[in-house]
Amino acid sequence: MSKKLGLLFISSAAFMIGAMFFGAGAEPVEDKQALLDFLHNIDHSPHLNWHKNSSVCKNWTGVTCNTDQSKVIALQLPRTGLSGPIPPNTLSRLLALQTVSLTSNSITGSFPSGFSEMKNLTYLYLQFNNFSGPLPSDFSVWHNLTVANLSNNSFNGSIPSSVSNLTHLTSLVLSSNSLSGEIPDLNIPSLQELNLANNNLSGVVPKSLQRFPSWAFSGNNLTSTYALPPAFPFQPPNAHPKRKTKGLREPALLGIIIGGCVLGFAVMAFFVIVCCYKKGGEDGQPVKFQKKEVSRKKEVSESREKNKIVFFEGCNLAFDLEDLLRASAEVLGKGTFGTVYKAALEEATTVAVKRLKEVTVGKREFEQQMEVVGRIRHDNVAALRAYYYSKDEKLMVYDYYEQGSVSAMLHGKRGEGRISLDWDSRLRIAIGAARGIAYIHAQHGGKLIHGNIKSSNIFLNSQGYGCLSDIGLATLMSPIPPPALRATGYRAFEVTDTRKATPASDVFSFGVLLLELLTGKSPMHATGGEEVVHLVRWVNSVVREEWTAEVFDVVLLRYPNIEEEMVEMLQIGMACVVRIPDQRPKMEEVVRMVEEIRRVNTENRPSTESRSEGSTPTPYAIETPSTCLP
Repeated sequence: MSKKLGLLFISSAAFMIGAMFFGAGAEPVEDKQALLDFLHNIDHSPHLNWHKNSSVCKNWTGVTCNTDQSKVIALQLPRTGLSGPIPPNTLSRLLALQTVSLTSNSITGSFPSGFSEMKNLTYLYLQFNNFSGPLPSDFSVWHNLTVANLSNNSFNGSIPSSVSNLTHLTSLVLSSNSLSGEIPDLNIPSLQELNLANNNLSGVVPKSLQRFPSWAFSGNNLTSTYALPPAFPFQPPNAHPKRKTKGLREPALLGIIIGGCVLGFAVMAFFVIVCCYKKGGEDGQPVKFQKKEVSRKKEVSESREKNKIVFFEGCNLAFDLEDLLRASAEVLGKGTFGTVYKAALEEATTVAVKRLKEVTVGKREFEQQMEVVGRIRHDNVAALRAYYYSKDEKLMVYDYYEQGSVSAMLHGKRGEGRISLDWDSRLRIAIGAARGIAYIHAQHGGKLIHGNIKSSNIFLNSQGYGCLSDIGLATLMSPIPPPALRATGYRAFEVTDTRKATPASDVFSFGVLLLELLTGKSPMHATGGEEVVHLVRWVNSVVREEWTAEVFDVVLLRYPNIEEEMVEMLQIGMACVVRIPDQRPKMEEVVRMVEEIRRVNTENRPSTESRSEGSTPTPYAIETPSTCLP
């Protein structure tokens, strides 16, 4: 009996200890120590916020962990002042690492042999450093390698033929090194980008690579007519070789050189005389030159400050304005406050960038609002990762949501490969959005308003719940004329200036969102006669006449036993869009009501079965609020 009690005690203790560790949030302890060992043995920027007592997954710049935070999977440290060789037995211990970006540092030494231990390596960016020596002989250890950019270093030796074993490789950039020998036959069907320019390669271009443009091989000693003669470094793809000109004779060339030298000495002498003439400062330093130098340094400092992107704590992104401007961009949408772009950075990072328009406030007020928004961390609020402010440009950086917005899901093209939102998905969107709005209203002493709630600003988080973006911008923008405000269909009747939005007007906008989820119709939509109708007015008229299934999205009619839930959601939506603001429920009440729909009605309801073809939902009576928008 005592043995059993002892075993029970030990197992209970082990369970409690495990619960303590896992409840507190697991950390990749070994990976964290490997990164600290790396940091302590290499010169680096003092601004790198890697602290032993902070979370490696949540707080360390340039570090990304997997979903359960058990392993580090990405290390992105471009332009962080890294100098010297990579310390051995440090990064090689990060066995789950998929992305390594050490771009634009001053790293020296040979290619780290320990990198061969990273069997999961997918993206490798080492360009613009001072690496030297040969490339690794066996590239096939990285069977998942997709992108390899080792350009602008001092690598020498030949290109290993083992590169041809990389069946997933899409981009290989080895330009501006000292590579020699012949180009191996890299017959890789997946390869889309190749740049071997400005090396010492010889021989001919293999047939398997002649599908790439000739500039990809320029600046080498290739004998094939396919290759261009040596070119200037960083020659753009669209550059054309200049026409040949007759060379100058030796006497003429000698005369030009001598004349240039004499002119150069004369200019230098002139500046020396001027500097000496303007002496008079302490310690014999020219006063006016000192002032100009201080002014110049100040201008340089201000210029750097102007180009600075401000990242918020917990953000593991690391890039500057130049990286952002150089990234390939795709327009995701244009809204009331600006245009949103999908920006693909070269470190295999994709972000959403909102380019603001018509910002009327000054820098200080803008930064204060960004700080308020940037501190918000909630499962149902899209985190603002960074922002940029200058006189001519204001940018906000968010995570990129691959699935797109709720608006795109509801109203996008219904074609092949598109999955319609089922009822459970719409309910999760509503619950998540409600929680997010309620949380926003509780921040900053209750003074923070969203001000621009609409389906195009709502995305799905990892659990499939609604997640709000575009928080707090309304107060920063120029006032929008009332007709333009009404055109969106989300604005409350009493709002005539976006800068004066209230919690009650946010509730109205959320009510419109609920009706949009229920009907599948846009807030402003055309009827059969092409007349544009306000969704709230249309729903109100249908309910007022007689309850029918016409108000609900036909997609939802396939699912059985959800009519009661949809009616409850409809009642909540109509309560939110009543005309008088004081009669609308508070957002915390809305959260409770929407959550109650699932809690009460989903216990015995099958959610995946489809309604039999031709069946019709049972009509329900619903009370029409007399104060609805007419």
